[in-house]
Amino acid sequence: MWQNFPLFPDQASTLAGDVDALYFFALGVAAFFSLLIAVSILVLAVRYRRRGPDQVGVPERANFLLEIAWSVIPLAILLFLFFWGARVYFDLSRPPGDAVEYFAVGKQWMWKFQHPEGNREINELHVPVGTPIKLTMTSEDVIHSFFVPDFRVKADVLPGRYTTVWFEATKPGRFQLFCAEYCGAEHSRMIGRIVAMEPHAYQAWLTSGNAGQTVLASGEELFAALACNTCHRADTNVRAPLLTGLPGSEVRLLDGSVTLADDSYLRESILRPAERIVAGYQPVMPTYQGQVSEEQLLQLIAYIKTLGAAGPAAGAPEGQP
Repeated sequence: MWQNFPLFPDQASTLAGDVDALYFFALGVAAFFSLLIAVSILVLAVRYRRRGPDQVGVPERANFLLEIAWSVIPLAILLFLFFWGARVYFDLSRPPGDAVEYFAVGKQWMWKFQHPEGNREINELHVPVGTPIKLTMTSEDVIHSFFVPDFRVKADVLPGRYTTVWFEATKPGRFQLFCAEYCGAEHSRMIGRIVAMEPHAYQAWLTSGNAGQTVLASGEELFAALACNTCHRADTNVRAPLLTGLPGSEVRLLDGSVTLADDSYLRESILRPAERIVAGYQPVMPTYQGQVSEEQLLQLIAYIKTLGAAGPAAGAPEGQP
């Protein structure tokens, strides 16, 4: 119905319908009450207008039932909207457990993508229909914003931090990708597209391109090239913490605080290791600031996250809590 109407982009993801339903309900409620108030003002202005100079208004007694009604009804509607919006927000923010992780780096003025199989793309991302896609994103320079109207997904892409979006395309097609945050003189040219393909066509596209190394293989190679494996291993855990099972666990720091070893913590530990020292260790790790790119950081973190399940001594030497 709205296919050629620019204010209503196509619904091309599993959550697009939920977002639209919430939006149109809120819009309908706002339109209904705006019209009700406008009509009431006109009716009261006409019916109770002053018809002569000797007419004086008569005070009326308060109607407590009416007072309660026009307080409780809007409150109930707003609470309904709040809980509905919260549910949609959590659905948008929490990728399914079986989502496949892809990686994106924003840069003035382009989008760089990497598939888990190793394929790389610029300003275009091919994905299979019917597969949840988790996109881990960061920026090399300034704030960008990843926005795909047909999927109803939008998230800021920040330098020095990781943000994620997820979507599951429901039909094949080419869907516009925009940067929704002004990022410089060529901001208007920072556009791309998501190409959703049937699974068999996507597999054929993967094998027809130059896949190169997978993300994990690149991370493992970089881990060895930077000599990370000379310190972060079981027989030298007095020098550096074990990385086995570290991601997602709690880490006790030298100052007595506890932090979560999420992607941002791992990134900071690689670039600025002296910022947060793990309890029981000395600040001997060199900084890799300026030596690795954002894409290489994503590869390193992806590899570290595959190093196994956490043990009781993960992230600390034996005997340390």
